[in-house]
Amino acid sequence: MRHDIQPNERAYTTKEVAEEVGIATPTVRKYGQKLERNGYEFFKDGDRRIFVRSDVEALIAIRDTDKPLDVITKELVEQQKERLESEETAVAVNDTYDQFLQDPAQMKEFFQMLANELAASREMNMQLTNEVSQLKTTVSRLQQDHHVISSGIGNSAQKTQAKLERLTEQQKNHYETLLEQERERSEMLREEMKSMREEQQREWRMQSDFNKRLEQTVQEKPQGIWGRFFALFRQ
Repeated sequence: MRHDIQPNERAYTTKEVAEEVGIATPTVRKYGQKLERNGYEFFKDGDRRIFVRSDVEALIAIRDTDKPLDVITKELVEQQKERLESEETAVAVNDTYDQFLQDPAQMKEFFQMLANELAASREMNMQLTNEVSQLKTTVSRLQQDHHVISSGIGNSAQKTQAKLERLTEQQKNHYETLLEQERERSEMLREEMKSMREEQQREWRMQSDFNKRLEQTVQEKPQGIWGRFFALFRQ
């Protein structure tokens, strides 16, 4: 039997439900009949249905769904059964609790159990507090280690960069020195080649002059071997 009505809860007539949900009064009756055929329970005043807020919400769910009427009404019936069973369990627990409060032995046992659970909870809280403290210490140590490692990596990177810059500068200076030496050697070679060409040209001119004098001497009239010989050197 249904017993989920709350104190001072508003009750609706069929007409009021129709206005609340925004559907026609015959439609409200149609939905109510369909719900009842599937096992839904309404409060009744004789044959007249009395609607409460949960019933209005059920009709709104039917209005707003795209599911077939049979499907949605069966789902709503199942939801109502689950809700009523849950409320029945709560009522049973409350009754048991009321009986429990009337028994001093059970009260004592109950309070002893609460004291034990409270002590266990305090011990657990202390353990958790210690663990949190240790965790904070570990995190702080890890942060310090991370800072040291990061600093070391940063310093190492700076030193490596400085070394690379020095090596680059040394290589640049060495290259410029080699280039200057190469230019000097090239200049010396050009000067030597120029001197050699000039020397060769002088020798060619001397040889040419000698050949011309010799030819002239040969072409002159014979004056004897000694005359020609001395004439050659006089010229």
